[in-house]
Amino acid sequence: MKFTTVSVSYSRKFNLGDYESLELGCSLWAQVEDGEDADGITQFLYHQAKTSVKQAAMPVLKASEFQINKVKSSKKVSGDINENYW
Repeated sequence: MKFTTVSVSYSRKFNLGDYESLELGCSLWAQVEDGEDADGITQFLYHQAKTSVKQAAMPVLKASEFQINKVKSSKKVSGDINENYW
């Protein structure tokens, strides 16, 4: 029986405003046996890593005044086309 190891890394940088940022990352590994779906396992690991980074970032982003203002301003203009961008 042959084992293959697959690994996935996911990282994301969040702008906190005032020249501050938060960079988080997650790396996951799995052993894949013959006959198992390596692509499916890789996709699963990717989604797990992405979810882990998002969950770790949420408390900091919720406390960030810059991110709060960013969300509020995007809600005000959602659906509207701003002619200043053209």
